[in-house]
Amino acid sequence: MSAELAVDVKNLSVVFDTFYAVRNISFSVRRGEIFGFLGANGAGKTTTIRVLCGLLPPSSGEVTVAGIGFAKGEMAIKTKVGYMSQKFTLYEDLSIEENLSFIASLRKIDHKTYLRRRDKILHFIAFNLPLNSLVKNISGGIKQQVALAASILHDPDIVFLDEPTAGVTPAARARFWALIRQLADEKKTIFVTTHYMDEAEQCERVALMRSGEIIALDTPSHLKTQVFPHGVYELDPHNKTHNSKLLELRKHPALDFFEPYGLRFHATFKDNAAGQKLQEELGQSFALHKITPTLEDVFIRLVEGTQS
Repeated sequence: MSAELAVDVKNLSVVFDTFYAVRNISFSVRRGEIFGFLGANGAGKTTTIRVLCGLLPPSSGEVTVAGIGFAKGEMAIKTKVGYMSQKFTLYEDLSIEENLSFIASLRKIDHKTYLRRRDKILHFIAFNLPLNSLVKNISGGIKQQVALAASILHDPDIVFLDEPTAGVTPAARARFWALIRQLADEKKTIFVTTHYMDEAEQCERVALMRSGEIIALDTPSHLKTQVFPHGVYELDPHNKTHNSKLLELRKHPALDFFEPYGLRFHATFKDNAAGQKLQEELGQSFALHKITPTLEDVFIRLVEGTQS
């Protein structure tokens, strides 16, 4: 494994009885990279992360994390990774300090080292609440910051964040992503799953999963170009009261792609006479503008499988 690779996965499968949660996936993540993992619920993202964190053995394939393979033991991997799960895992009836000190004891971090790392991390995330505050009394965004602090208290090389900003405000999400970028600047590798496409845009590369398989992996900009090489048209209907009827256009044979996007629609036309004719006809009912596709367009096209 190259010293520049933080994660190296080759032909990984995870099977429960006869069900393939993950099927023969291969990918690698560079040291210091912010790597996004996208997919619908049940696509296999969390199962993959649990394997990479040493929490679940693979059914087959090779996994190397921070230079450590499963042959050397899951516990060795666990010392190198931090994991922030989808579900908030801190104790609501304990204070911030009690939660952090408890986690330090589980990680067998001595008290002096714990205090030094705790203060460094809290300064790093610009945390300014009293440490005796009960977790149940702090906001969702602050809880996520504390959970992040807990996941990196043992100074891991790789941080796995499984939907870390679900349910928090846009402002809290923005602050959280500023912290993620700072961690990457310190050469921490960040492996993140998210359903927010604006967050995925901030990843250096993203992998898209569907039904346990990786169906695409590249930078956000390259994925947009590959999936929509001729760009996308944004259609702004003149009469917005009939938007529901417009969805019937999805089945039109001259369309490759047609999806709602707020009060507008995104579409691609087939490169033939029928596509050109439909484009001209729609110009009577819509204001048409050619735009750069979004990562959400890519997600809908590939992951949700709405392409014709």
